[in-house]
Amino acid sequence: MGRFPRRDLLAGLTVAVVALPLALGFGISSGAGAQAGLVTAVIAGAVAAVCGGSDLQVTGPTGAMTVVLVPIVHRYGLHGVLTVGLLAGVLLVVLALLRAGRWMAYVPVPVVEGFTVGIAAVIGLQQVPAALGVQAPSGANPAVVAAKAVADFASRPDWTAVALAALVVAVMPVGARLRPGIPFSLLAVALATVAAWTLHLHVGTIGGLPSGIPAPSLGFFETGHVVALLPSALAVAALAALESLMSASAADAMSVAERHDSDRELFGQGLANLAAPLFGGVAATGAIARTAVNVRSGVASRLSALVHAAVLAVIVFAAAPLVARIPLAALAGVLIATAVRMVEVGSLTALARSGRGEALVMGLTAVVTLVSTLVNAVIVGLLVAGVLALGQVARAARLDQVPLHQDLPAADHHEEERKLLAEHIVAYRIDGPLLFAAAHRFLLELTQIAEVKVVIIRMSRVSALDASGARVLGDAIERLTHRGTLVLVSGIREDHQNRLDALGVLDPLHAQERIFRSTPGAIAYARAHLEGAGVLTEPVPRAAEPAL
Repeated sequence: MGRFPRRDLLAGLTVAVVALPLALGFGISSGAGAQAGLVTAVIAGAVAAVCGGSDLQVTGPTGAMTVVLVPIVHRYGLHGVLTVGLLAGVLLVVLALLRAGRWMAYVPVPVVEGFTVGIAAVIGLQQVPAALGVQAPSGANPAVVAAKAVADFASRPDWTAVALAALVVAVMPVGARLRPGIPFSLLAVALATVAAWTLHLHVGTIGGLPSGIPAPSLGFFETGHVVALLPSALAVAALAALESLMSASAADAMSVAERHDSDRELFGQGLANLAAPLFGGVAATGAIARTAVNVRSGVASRLSALVHAAVLAVIVFAAAPLVARIPLAALAGVLIATAVRMVEVGSLTALARSGRGEALVMGLTAVVTLVSTLVNAVIVGLLVAGVLALGQVARAARLDQVPLHQDLPAADHHEEERKLLAEHIVAYRIDGPLLFAAAHRFLLELTQIAEVKVVIIRMSRVSALDASGARVLGDAIERLTHRGTLVLVSGIREDHQNRLDALGVLDPLHAQERIFRSTPGAIAYARAHLEGAGVLTEPVPRAAEPAL
């Protein structure tokens, strides 16, 4: 931390300038108010900076969390939101202690991209009433609320708020393209505020803010509401974990040598969400937009995130009267521009072209995010992605007839193979995972074998075996035996042998000593059986019974 303090101080100041309008906007959008957004950025930002698992991460209120908090505010009020944040903090700490951070890496990319698109759409729709200068209509679905706001505006149009929002929306992307290092979001908000003040425009503003951060209090917490709020807390904790670890991973990718600690990051986010509600703040997560600005500003340590929180605290204490004059339409413009920048068209197009399954998962996740909740969207996306992955697993498993002459010591391999075929001795090798997704197809293929006296099932290349696959193997052996076909099995891996023995699938073959370590032994047994000699060559003994 001491090597590059100047670089970290400048990076923290830059991030604070970018974070100010976002903290205000997301606080208002969540329904908790501008003060809640600022308090969250200060308290959660400082705690996560000290206790988190990333030196680059910046924590605060985010658009994704806003999407989840809005219906909670409508249903339970501000006290309910604070309670949810506190409970989510406890859950995040528990996840960290259970070392669950590594599992977040298994969320498929189409699911991540899909809910990012859905979040962007919800954030944009939430800003429509403020951008049009009308009172936000009642309703939980953002698309319905936006449609009602457009109807209200059409009945008595006033273009003042629209002009301010459009000014901010236009300045931010153009400025970012021309001078990426300048915080045009804050400049656009300042320009809109000055214009509204000097021209005496009749637009809604943030209004009065207390000059300071409230004293910590647990007055909002009521134990009788915990059970009712627990599902919402689970949703908030899941989102906070997912978004924070995604943001930390993105920061690692943008840096040279930094690697975050997933479990410590969850622990830090848990403590941040435990602390923020005590001061009136809402639930927070690692914020990818602010984290990206931090990395690009040359951050060297977590001192930068602490400076960001300190600068915002100074603004709360010293500039509350100025902040109170910011037009709501200007903040709506900031969030609309932010939502547009969240959608990376090139990445979405490339993902859609990579396969119809990826496009389906991405589109479905986005739609469910828009019409339902983010957690439901992630669940649906994971389920559909899982089904598609199981389909790929099923297609990966193969049952191939393989030549046996390579397993024999004879000089003329092809002549040996011809003799084996004349004796109706064939071998089938199972390649890949024998799981429930592929089990039914495997059963159909194996039991369609005809005109064969001996079938040798080679299992040395079975990569995975579950109970369903084992049961299907047993059914196939039973059906072939019932038809008068002698079934021999060779090359079973030790871990698969234990599972098959535990399920009793191969008990009949064990009783008749028809399981072999290698294929040559099975071939010798088959020939002896067909010749009536009954010679037994190197059978595999059954695994010892487990001690009770």
